[in-house]
Amino acid sequence: MIPKMENHDVHHLITGCGTNFEDEIAMQFLLLGNGKLNAHLLAAVVLGTLILPEYLKIYIKAFKKGQNMRPFYHWDFEALLWQNFEHLKDFIQQKETALIY
Repeated sequence: MIPKMENHDVHHLITGCGTNFEDEIAMQFLLLGNGKLNAHLLAAVVLGTLILPEYLKIYIKAFKKGQNMRPFYHWDFEALLWQNFEHLKDFIQQKETALIY
């Protein structure tokens, strides 16, 4: 096992991004939109855009999707294994919690 790769796999499950090359790049755009920023992510975004510019619309859509989700990129998912995954996924995908007065 590569340390922290389990989070990468969970990110696929939460975001619905596939595992083919262009989907991997789209997930990096989503994570960038969600607030994650590191050298690996930036390299993937730049190289992915240069190598596969025909997917730019998909990448921009993924970035916006990440902006509209609660920030989750820094969570320790191992500590959340006891949680219901569907509830956790729903919580992350709702940026704002509706307040009823």
